[in-house]
Formats: sequence, structure tokens, C-alpha cells
Amino acid sequence: MKSIFKTGDIKHYEKVVGTEDIAEFESGKVHDVYGTFALGRDAEWSSRLFVLEMKDSDEEGIGTFLNITHHSPALLGQTVVFTAEIIKLEKNIIDCKVTARVGERIIAECSTGQKIIKKEKLNLLFESLR
Repeated sequence: MKSIFKTGDIKHYEKVVGTEDIAEFESGKVHDVYGTFALGRDAEWSSRLFVLEMKDSDEEGIGTFLNITHHSPALLGQTVVFTAEIIKLEKNIIDCKVTARVGERIIAECSTGQKIIKKEKLNLLFESLR
């Protein structure tokens, strides 16, 4: 694992809300707005951008937690800007605070956790669960 980041470092990710991101369940469409589940996926992706640069070729990242407070809707076609900030970086643990905005409006505040571990160890874990 490469030690190239520190607490306080930031990554940005932009996402245009598409039809695949709307709030919809087995019972049908709820709203034509950015679903909380899709927002969570993209918040985790924004923090994974750190992992992609940190992990070695024989390592992989795995999510450990995701918390979302969804404050305001984002409409279809709007651009959501995610700002992920490292708040904890210890050994192989990367925790981030993620803020999602449409313009100046905060639509969500999230926290994410990831660990970087050897692919071999991860594969053994998955095999033990089959």
C-alpha cells in the first residue's frame, strides 16, 4: 500500500443525475429524483478514488461502512459534486467525510470507511463464506 495521502486530503467527483439513479423499488418509481441508494453508491465511489491510487496490484479495497444524511433532493439532469475528505488514515483504514452539493446547496452529508487488504486474503475470506 502506498502512503501518498494524509488526513485532510480531498478528492472531487461529479455525477449528473440520470434515470438509472432515481428512487425506484420493486413496487415502482417513487420520485424522479436522485435516490438515497444511488447517492450512497456515488459517495462511496468518491472516497474509493483514494483507494485506487493507494492500493498495490496485489491489494484491493473493501467497504466497511456507509452513513448518509440526505438533506435535499437532486433532480434529473442536475450535477452533484461530491467532496471526499480523509478524516482517518491508520494503517490500511481510510475513513472519509463526504459532502454532496448541487451548486451551493448541500444535498447530503455522508461518511464512508474502506480497508485495503491483500487480494489473496480477501479471496480466502470469500471462499470461506461459500
